[in-house]
Amino acid sequence: MGRAMFYHMTRKPVQATAPPLLERARREGWRVIVRAGTPQRAEWFDEALWLYGDGSFLPHGVAGGPHDADQPILLTSDPAPVTRSQAQALMVIDGAPVDPAETRDLERVFILFDGGEPAAVQQARGQWTAMKNAGVHAQYWSEESGRWEMKSETGAPEADDG
Repeated sequence: MGRAMFYHMTRKPVQATAPPLLERARREGWRVIVRAGTPQRAEWFDEALWLYGDGSFLPHGVAGGPHDADQPILLTSDPAPVTRSQAQALMVIDGAPVDPAETRDLERVFILFDGGEPAAVQQARGQWTAMKNAGVHAQYWSEESGRWEMKSETGAPEADDG
C-alpha cells in the first residue's frame, strides 16, 4: 500500500508546487497521472509545465492523444481510478476526486490544495477523513512557515517506505 501526501499550499501556487514533486517522482522512475478538476484545467496545467523553470523539462502529455500510454506524466480530468498498470503515482489538483482504494495499488497519491480557497480546504479535509477511515498512511504537509513541514500523519507507515 502506498501513501497519500497532502500539500496545503499557502505561499506558492500549484504550478510552482507540483513540478518539484513530479521531478522527484520521475527520479524514482514512477509514471505519474495528474488528475485535474476539469479538462480546461488539465490543458492549463499542460501549459504551466511547459513554462516551468529555465532549463527544466518534465516530459508530459494531455490525455486523449495517440501516445497516452507512453507519457511519463499524463494530464487528465478523468475521475476513473488509477491502477498500477497505468502509473505508480497519482497527483490530484483543483479538488479532483480521489478514492482511498487508489493508494493500495500506487506508490504515492499527491493531493495538492490551495489554502486560500475555503472550498478547496473543505474538499481536502473530506479526502483526509476518507483516507484516515480507510486506514491509508497519509501525511499532511504545510508550507505556512515558509518551508514544507509535516504537520500530521495517520495510518501505519510501511517498514520499507523510504
